[in-house]
Amino acid sequence: MATTLTFTFLTLVLLLVEKATVDGRTATLGKEHVRGIIGAIIDYSSRIGKEQKVAMEMAIKDVFNKTNQRFDLHIKNTQSEPVQAALAAWDLIRNQQVQAILGPHTWEEASLVAEIGNKAQIPVLSFADTTPQWATKKWPFLLQASPNQNAQMKAIAAIIQSWEWHQVTVIYEDNDSLLSEVIPHLSDALLEFGAEISHTVALSPYASSSSLSVELERLKGEQHRVFVVHLSFTLAVRLLERAKEMNMMEKDYVWITTEPFTSFIHSLSASSISSMQGIIGVKSYFPQNHSHFQNFYTRFRKNFSLENPEEDKNEPGIFAAQAFDAVQTVCLAMMRSSEGSQPLLDNIMLSEYNGLNGKVQFIDKKVTPAHIFQIINVFGKSYKELGFWSKRKGFSVTTDERTANNTSMRSLEKVYWPGGTWTAPREWTLPTNANPLRIGVPTKSSFKQFVSVVQDQSKNSTAYEGFAIDLFQAIVGSLPYYLPYNFTPFEGTYDEIVEQVYFKKFDAVVGDVAIVAKRFRHAAFTQPYTESGLVMIVPVRIRPQTTNRGLLFMKPFTKAMWALIGAIIVYNGFVVWLIERNHNPELKGSASNQIGALLCLAFTSLFSFHGGKLHSNLSRMAMVVWLFVALVITQIYTANLTSILTVQKLEASVNDVLRFHKEEYAHALRSKEIAAAFLEVPFAKLFLAKYCREFITAGPTYKVGGFSYVFPRGSLLLHDVNKALLNVSDSGRLLEIEKSMVASEKCVDYVESIEEVSSLSPTTFSVLFMLTGGASTVALMVYVVFHKLFGHKTIWRHLGVMRNRWTFSPRLIDM
Repeated sequence: MATTLTFTFLTLVLLLVEKATVDGRTATLGKEHVRGIIGAIIDYSSRIGKEQKVAMEMAIKDVFNKTNQRFDLHIKNTQSEPVQAALAAWDLIRNQQVQAILGPHTWEEASLVAEIGNKAQIPVLSFADTTPQWATKKWPFLLQASPNQNAQMKAIAAIIQSWEWHQVTVIYEDNDSLLSEVIPHLSDALLEFGAEISHTVALSPYASSSSLSVELERLKGEQHRVFVVHLSFTLAVRLLERAKEMNMMEKDYVWITTEPFTSFIHSLSASSISSMQGIIGVKSYFPQNHSHFQNFYTRFRKNFSLENPEEDKNEPGIFAAQAFDAVQTVCLAMMRSSEGSQPLLDNIMLSEYNGLNGKVQFIDKKVTPAHIFQIINVFGKSYKELGFWSKRKGFSVTTDERTANNTSMRSLEKVYWPGGTWTAPREWTLPTNANPLRIGVPTKSSFKQFVSVVQDQSKNSTAYEGFAIDLFQAIVGSLPYYLPYNFTPFEGTYDEIVEQVYFKKFDAVVGDVAIVAKRFRHAAFTQPYTESGLVMIVPVRIRPQTTNRGLLFMKPFTKAMWALIGAIIVYNGFVVWLIERNHNPELKGSASNQIGALLCLAFTSLFSFHGGKLHSNLSRMAMVVWLFVALVITQIYTANLTSILTVQKLEASVNDVLRFHKEEYAHALRSKEIAAAFLEVPFAKLFLAKYCREFITAGPTYKVGGFSYVFPRGSLLLHDVNKALLNVSDSGRLLEIEKSMVASEKCVDYVESIEEVSSLSPTTFSVLFMLTGGASTVALMVYVVFHKLFGHKTIWRHLGVMRNRWTFSPRLIDM
């Protein structure tokens, strides 16, 4: 309803202004001796309005004293009412015939005045702290005469970054310009430093004390304790005084104020200052040590005290300097317009000179923004100046351009914080109505030494034990504050328990939770508290210390293998002897002589080929095949014996595998159900501590995230827990807990003999033995069949003689 009435009223005023403009009544009539007429719209009831009024009147006098040119100044009081501002603008144009309007200070007023000034084609120089980008395009006659407040948002972000805060709450005055300009600029500046706006609180310019109390009570119940206050001076004073009454100016609270309030801290009464101890303020800096300002400063204090005897403080602030410069800018532009043909608006935008507030120059219809900001700290009966910040130089104690860059506010004078402490607060604290943290603990850990949940049904109690639990308790004990929590068992998978944090069923998870990329969608992780990596566990071959080194040459082959080698040698020797006996006199003679010749022929064939002394192709065939087999066997024997003599006591039985089963590792590895098991490094340490003689790591270490504790994304606890974790690690406590866990595992004495692992059995050479045995058998069969058909009597006679001699020969018996 109020908006509709305002719109209707504004429409009526615009029609009147349009008619006045058509009638030509905005021209200066009957005042040829006056060089120009300036209108101003301010709020006499505010400190800003009082300072602006005195400064404007001083500027008019100074221009006359310097140029002997007279300018009229008509000031209208609006009481910060937008409708009053619109009426004042219409009156100034219609009755006072002003050529330019200065003010007002709030955007709600400025937007209405800009609409009226645009219709009358009269420049309006706004003192509002922020003018939206679209405003100067909609109203071409609108200029922003006060520096844009967006630049100071980078200074505030730099302060927040200096103290390593990451979450801030912004309390601002609810109007469109702040939503579209200031808040986004602060958000972008914070993001550059890895911080963010966690909450925003919009307050009406006319907020009652009860509504302020409600908002503050809600903030008090939250964890966040860093507040950025971007309010008008009057509203900011009311809010901060109420915060003091509600014990929100105590330890662990941080209050940072912006230009609209900070620039008028000098005007606060002693009672107000006492309720704002520890506040950090940011305000635009303007030089005050040159003679021009000192002269203005002296005269201003005198004039201000005469006009405002009720005010305790009479020092001018930046808004007084801005108002003084704005009046002089318009006066100089009016003189140039009267001397030339350029419109007043163009001459204002072409202004460029050094004023009280620094260099006065308009860029894109906005006065040059401040580039140096002063950092102050409310302390004692007033405030102290901590230093300065600029985009180019960072923080410094002076404005000297030769000052070295410094990105941290810690380089400035020490800060006095709320609650009377000199130690920087952390950015959060537990809410006043906080319940203990609900911490989920997984029950399906593969290694109970890391986390174990033991439920006692008889006592209706649950015990939580293990490395992850002990370490977390040490971390909580290292925090600089009390942190209540309750453990809750969780029966699901590790992915599911992480999801419970996302769904707010748990405030954290404590256990052997691996940092996996897909889990980052649901939660945040602390720094890993274990060594990160994935290793492969495989069985080992162990050489017993009691092995008889003298018989080590027998180890490459099993006993069955040695027996088979001996049998095949004798068999092959017999076949060759039988075939070659009639052709070689050396193979004849007594039975003992023939047996010796047979064995000699068999064993020497392992190392040389007697092809030149053999007369039968059958014997040559059998010998060639046996020699090939003997060559392969001797080479494999040599290699295996070399391996046994040079291999370490513990050696991996597998070099690399790709698949593994995580349950019953030891049993599965022993039974060869799996070839290897992949374990995280902390699990591998425990496993090898227990099975120190049976298994060993092999292959490379694969990089993984390690084990961590889980917290909600954006949790304010995360930073403190990480810091406490580092403290526990640096103190050596983490190593002590880990050593205690590993030491609790006793090594199981399990030994596997090397004879069963490295000796080669006949199965390995079955094909070779079949090849040589088959060749010799074929040769023997061909020889027997051939001689049966053509000379079998001779053969059997030889065999009969051999049989008789072996049976009755005394010499054979003597053997």
